[in-house]
Amino acid sequence: MYQLGEEHEALREAVRALAEKEIAPYAADVDEHARFPVEANNALAKAGFSAPHIPEEYDGQGADAVAANIVVEEVARVCASSSLIPAANKLGTMNLILGGSPELKRLVLPDIAAGALASYALSEREAGSDPAAMRTRAVLDGDVWVLNGTKCWITNAGESTWYTVMAVSDPSAAKPADGISAFMVHADDPGFVVGPKERKLGIKGSPTREIYFEDCTIPADRIIGQPGQGLRLAFATLDHTRHTIGAQALGIAQGALDAAVAYVKERKQFGRRIADFQAIQFMLADMAMRIEAARHLVYAAASAVERRAPNASFQSSAAKTFASDTAMSVTTDAVQLFGGAGYTQDFPVERMMRDAKITQIYEGTNQIQRLVMARHLLKVR
Repeated sequence: MYQLGEEHEALREAVRALAEKEIAPYAADVDEHARFPVEANNALAKAGFSAPHIPEEYDGQGADAVAANIVVEEVARVCASSSLIPAANKLGTMNLILGGSPELKRLVLPDIAAGALASYALSEREAGSDPAAMRTRAVLDGDVWVLNGTKCWITNAGESTWYTVMAVSDPSAAKPADGISAFMVHADDPGFVVGPKERKLGIKGSPTREIYFEDCTIPADRIIGQPGQGLRLAFATLDHTRHTIGAQALGIAQGALDAAVAYVKERKQFGRRIADFQAIQFMLADMAMRIEAARHLVYAAASAVERRAPNASFQSSAAKTFASDTAMSVTTDAVQLFGGAGYTQDFPVERMMRDAKITQIYEGTNQIQRLVMARHLLKVR
């Protein structure tokens, strides 16, 4: 038998209290007006929860992967958009944590720990599931790198201060993947431009934009690691963050289940609470069972990645896939349990259903995750 440590349970209690008081009251308004959740951002930063994964030596909390996932999970339980603050901060800094120089870490990480936001710029319109096909270029010109190109689907773009950017630095590399490097770009760097917000189905409070590099000039020491290491760092980063999307999905699902349980206890039909009907009870049981399975898979994956287990990539992909499929299933059932009321904005479950969908898509579609898992099983590179 196993269980989370007391420190993890205490963390959950603290984050849940903060989320209920400082984030939940604004979640519907954030969604309706597609506005950045400033209240959540301020509350999380003040409490040290906006980037708990930052190591202590860079002024962070030094939270382990399970603890960082608990933060994301508990925030997502009340507002998925707000949960992308700690989740995207981790994604936007893991390349640097894994492969950056001490000097670059000291430049960026304390800023994020103090409340600045980070974004991750890998995808392009024609290079999503196939990142090696990216077209953004980086050219070394003396003591600066000059970037040109466009990145899309950038979470929290326009709100972030720092951006981890992948670009082709050696177009003549024998393998395209070996010619890609990673860089840290600051929002104030010349030639960096933020595009308009995407109009989205869900997570409307987290702005998603294209970003443009128009002869964007950054110091030469802002490269992360060595030239050509970018895509390898990206894949290593995704092992660390895919299970975090699983935690986000888990939180969304838990929030929907909690709302559904409360509703069926109050709603009456045929002179009885609908919670007394066996058909309703079976739906709730199945929802809770899938959530519990997802929770254990997410925590196990976080632990496996942190200790660099041989099957860490499989575990992280499995956690992301199962938890996000669970979130989509559970939130859809929650809307069903609310009946016609669930289809309105008077209750949170319709928002949760819309928010859940993206967890099956970003940080690698669930179809790509199944390829990752299958290749691990078949020992295919």
